[in-house]
Amino acid sequence: MAKDTPKDYRSLVIYEIYIRSHSPQGTFQGVTDDLPRVKDLGVDVVWLMPIHPIGQVQRKGSLGCPYAIADYFSVNPEYGDMEDFKNLLNKAHALDLKVMIDVVYNHTAHDAFLLNEHPDWYHTGADSRPVTTVPEWNDVIDLDYSHPELWSYLISALEQWTSLGVDGFRCDVASIVPLDFWLQARAAVARINPRMIWLAESVEARWVAQRRSSGRQASSDSQLYQAFDITYDYDTFDAWKNMIAGSLDLRYYLDLLRLQDCIYPENYIKLRFVENHDNERVMALAANPQQALAWTAFQAFNKGAWLIYAGQEAGTAHLPSLFEKEPLEWGNYAFTDFHRQMAAVKKDPAVTHGELIWSRAEPAVLGIWYSPGGSLAGVFNFSGQTGEMETGLPDGIYKEHLSGGSVSIQNGRILLPESAAIFNCQPMHPLSAYPTLLI
Repeated sequence: MAKDTPKDYRSLVIYEIYIRSHSPQGTFQGVTDDLPRVKDLGVDVVWLMPIHPIGQVQRKGSLGCPYAIADYFSVNPEYGDMEDFKNLLNKAHALDLKVMIDVVYNHTAHDAFLLNEHPDWYHTGADSRPVTTVPEWNDVIDLDYSHPELWSYLISALEQWTSLGVDGFRCDVASIVPLDFWLQARAAVARINPRMIWLAESVEARWVAQRRSSGRQASSDSQLYQAFDITYDYDTFDAWKNMIAGSLDLRYYLDLLRLQDCIYPENYIKLRFVENHDNERVMALAANPQQALAWTAFQAFNKGAWLIYAGQEAGTAHLPSLFEKEPLEWGNYAFTDFHRQMAAVKKDPAVTHGELIWSRAEPAVLGIWYSPGGSLAGVFNFSGQTGEMETGLPDGIYKEHLSGGSVSIQNGRILLPESAAIFNCQPMHPLSAYPTLLI
């Protein structure tokens, strides 16, 4: 992990916004107007998906994908102008919100300004024409990092946005951009803002293996921690999806989480989520809202920063198209209180100072953030079973964070919650006394 990463980053609540779909107008101003509500959720960082102009050539859909970028130094006129973006930054900072923007440095649009200026800075095919190395991404072409001048050009864009007041970078498919570039970029940006937050979209293990087998660049998560504060949870996300689909044993998935503790740097930080712009909405996957809330509470409770994808707090089941304008249907923001309570859990002293173990898998999952000054327990009922379960926790009546009510432990046993229950408690033994699910 980057040596200057603060430990408290593992308690960050990050809120992802696709500007085009966030409001009826789909503009910077639409986001700016909504920032007070976002702040009230308990959010720390607002992540804006790409804010830059989108290419015209080979664009997908009628409006194009925001990840097919035409110019790294300006903003998409569909969203507003630079003054509108600066106003968004200023409003966010006045609310004590940080703003993170997307950095898409593996590829550009086919008609990017950079292609006209430096056609030699692109990966080419047998016909010497720029191509993508990911066939399904046919609206973009890949950059060639064998040119040191390209590094300077891209870093200068990061310096511009940092100087404007941007607080963090979410780096798209960071694994397939050279690690040495990210190290150089981080050092350059730190001279302007040493507290810049660096989030890597690290890729699935199969992707790393596939790229390496074809002789292409691919960094593992453990390598990326040299340059980044936070990496994606995609190393275990396939297992997560199989687990919630019922095709993978829950105990195996929990063992993978424990394995992360063993193979990554001390106090590593993962980005935990149940949905994002590339993955289905949790409400579309779950059998019912209670199951969706149990899954969401589990990932928010899990070790690492927590991502909320805009619309999640409204319980929307529709994933907006990346290529069209599909404004979110907010309704009555039905799950705002739930997400607000989970954001508060991320700031509990047991989470900020303690250590997490997953102690039981059946009939529900039991996790304990152990801290000598007071611990936090979470029970997550994915199956919706009724009855009791053994916890090993001391008897007592404890305040439950999600409902505002209480839970009772008698003879070490607890009634299973409908979805999830999270409560502070005082374990009688040190962490090592509790069973873990380590493989």
